[in-house]
Amino acid sequence: MLIAAVAAASASSAQAQRQQIRQACTADMRALCSGIMPGSGRIKQCMIDKFDRLSEGCKSALKAAQAQSPKQ
Repeated sequence: MLIAAVAAASASSAQAQRQQIRQACTADMRALCSGIMPGSGRIKQCMIDKFDRLSEGCKSALKAAQAQSPKQ
């Protein structure tokens, strides 16, 4: 029971994190990567390539997500 609760909380946290990134980065993605066709990680790579041009809010959201992701 505890394992299921932890897994559900983790999934909920990941979903909330994705929502925060979406809210913080959508305008940046549209401005900087509008010509990129989605799929195969192309949008993600565009955002990485243009990280220095992202808004501070988007950078903060991405850094927070990276800090919370499990280390591999």
